[in-house]
Amino acid sequence: MDQTAQFFFSPENRVAPLGIITLEGAEELSEKIDAHLVRWAREAGMEVDTFRLDSSCPRFNSGDAKGIISQTVRGYDLFIVVDVGNYSLTYPYFGMENHMSPDDHFQNLKRIIQAASGKPHRISVIMPTLYGGRQHRRNYRESLDGAFALQELQRMGVENVVTFDAHDPRVQNAVPLMGFDNLRPSYQVLKKMFRSFPDLVVDRDSFMVISPDEGALDRNMYYASVMEVEMGMFYKRRDYSRMVDGRNPIVAHEYLGSDVVGKDVFVADDIISSGESMLDIAYNVKKRGARRFFAFATFAIFAKGLEAFDKAYQEGMLDGVFGTNLTYRTEELKNRPWFYEVDMSKYISYYISALNHDMAISRLIDPHEKMTALLERRREEHGKYQHEQLSF
Repeated sequence: MDQTAQFFFSPENRVAPLGIITLEGAEELSEKIDAHLVRWAREAGMEVDTFRLDSSCPRFNSGDAKGIISQTVRGYDLFIVVDVGNYSLTYPYFGMENHMSPDDHFQNLKRIIQAASGKPHRISVIMPTLYGGRQHRRNYRESLDGAFALQELQRMGVENVVTFDAHDPRVQNAVPLMGFDNLRPSYQVLKKMFRSFPDLVVDRDSFMVISPDEGALDRNMYYASVMEVEMGMFYKRRDYSRMVDGRNPIVAHEYLGSDVVGKDVFVADDIISSGESMLDIAYNVKKRGARRFFAFATFAIFAKGLEAFDKAYQEGMLDGVFGTNLTYRTEELKNRPWFYEVDMSKYISYYISALNHDMAISRLIDPHEKMTALLERRREEHGKYQHEQLSF
């Protein structure tokens, strides 16, 4: 029996009955989360088929919409799952098909909260891609979308927001009295990488972590520290004399760090948008003599298509890209030989179960112990493999 099923041994210890509302576009992830929770509940003796509640956000041809919850939510510990990054959905708009934007998804979230009418015991929002998260600081006269959105949710009665790898987690300072948990898939991506590449050796002579820029230093320092390997970094040299698409264009990526010759290189970032920066780094480290190049992004969205990554893979400049299932991925991406999907549904299920039973979540937020144990097992397996090869 999974140890998490123990959470369900005493249903009376729950904060309140558990309910999950899935907004349009987050069905795939939500179904997997629900499957884990139902399995644990049944193992603990509960008779339950699903924790999901029926809801919808129908639209009129004028583009207006409304939120509907089709069953009671009174007294529920309600979790609303939303993927604001799902751009595949459309709705009719004066005879045209209009694609849903992050703004549309966020409006639907507010509509469902309104439809709940203050009846749930508690409302928590599972928003893996933080709405407005990339507009994380103010330069000149600019909006602060992410901070204002969190304040808006707080005013509507939301008690907890759960997100992943926020571009700048300091956005939570806008809502100091609301629960805000910024989770990272550090353990899950290493587990997936080790399973996908059994010959991967993690030591100072064979493996290296590189930060793609100064903004990603903290997450890459964490990986390097836990794995006890060296770390380098790139910094983006920009042309501050002009603006392109609202920002100063990157002129070059400059490398700072020790030699990468013969080493496997791992680069982690929060998002692969166009992917141009990641590919620049891949070509750079391969020209410096790196053995293999692995990239990880919590949100691998590839806004400018996959062709450039296909070319890099065919040329041997790219060996693997890891991305989570926390946001929408095209079928084309899922079928690419260089893409490896990291399933985060069980991790979120752990979080929901713990929160629903008012249990501590510190070990979920910082998986240092699990990562250390994973690395120890990995090194033991590699040692046995080397011994067998020598014996042979």
